[in-house]
Amino acid sequence: MTSFKFSANTGYLWKNLLFTDRIRMAKRYGFASLEFHDEARSEDRNNLKQLLSKIDLPINSINVRMGETSGCAAIPQHADQARKDIDEAADIAEDIGAGALHVLAGITADPNALETFLDTLRYALKRFPLTILIEPVCHEQLPGYFLRRIDQAADILQKINHPRLKIMFDCYHIFRETGDLVDSFAAHADKIGHVQIAAAEGRAEPFLGTLDYAVLLPKFKKLGYAGAFGCEYRPTGKTEDGLSWRNDILLKAV
Repeated sequence: MTSFKFSANTGYLWKNLLFTDRIRMAKRYGFASLEFHDEARSEDRNNLKQLLSKIDLPINSINVRMGETSGCAAIPQHADQARKDIDEAADIAEDIGAGALHVLAGITADPNALETFLDTLRYALKRFPLTILIEPVCHEQLPGYFLRRIDQAADILQKINHPRLKIMFDCYHIFRETGDLVDSFAAHADKIGHVQIAAAEGRAEPFLGTLDYAVLLPKFKKLGYAGAFGCEYRPTGKTEDGLSWRNDILLKAV
């Protein structure tokens, strides 16, 4: 049987619970790793580290401060704040052992957004030894977000040309923008640092719908992806009641 490593995204799963309880639930329900939005910045660091030591699950990535603009790394008038956010998030990431930092571009139509984003990413790469992730986010989910398409993200990687700068390949967002996942993944496989999954239908549990992950995940692995699959979806009910999709994928994977 093909096996996959599933990562619990605490920004979406068990949102009715406290952040620390979401972590406990991820362990209880058999997730192989964790990934955070920006919740850790509001927690007592020592208590969080003690819990993570007890839970013993690796942390794939954390987000910088999200705020009202969903990050601000590409917003020229917020350039100083973006660097402060990176400093804060990187300090947390290094302290709790997260493998990567997701730097969010933010909502902006400023003509200088690209240069600002490039400068901010170079700052993050120079200052910290972490993997830096950037994520294309579809217009449907976040109108006005600067980084929308995977080819746009790949162009940014080419401009910066740094081995620790990678793409967060969120299947839902990329499907909504391009209509194709396998070709998009294959074209940029060497640039992808993390993969996230959700159903095309309402961004719900990644059941076997329009996006058939029993087919997609093995193809991603054959294309060289060896990391975890981040579960960043909106549960249609209690998170634990909708986890049968994992067994469905494992049983039907080809």
